[in-house]
Amino acid sequence: ATPAVSGAAERFGAALSRHDGAAACALLTPEARRDTETFGRSCSAQLATLPDPGAVQDVEVWGDTAQVRFAADTVFLLRFPDGWRVAAAACTPREEAPYDCELQG
Repeated sequence: ATPAVSGAAERFGAALSRHDGAAACALLTPEARRDTETFGRSCSAQLATLPDPGAVQDVEVWGDTAQVRFAADTVFLLRFPDGWRVAAAACTPREEAPYDCELQG
């Protein structure tokens, strides 16, 4: 599962580095996509503003969930029948608490 997770995360990171919000949105879970579209906001416009996460540094997979640490971001992915999808991004670790993520679904 690690190569599939890494590939999905790298495609997401590449879309962010190009400021290609539409391509990044296509890699989100349905719930994460809905979360970005609240209050009339566009998913592609929201994701186009996220910074370039840099290169993949570490991948951890736990069954149908995964965490990918980039040089400048941490994302969480879920496995779907059609492949891995980003469930949370722009995540910052917090002491003794779950990550704080700008995008999550």
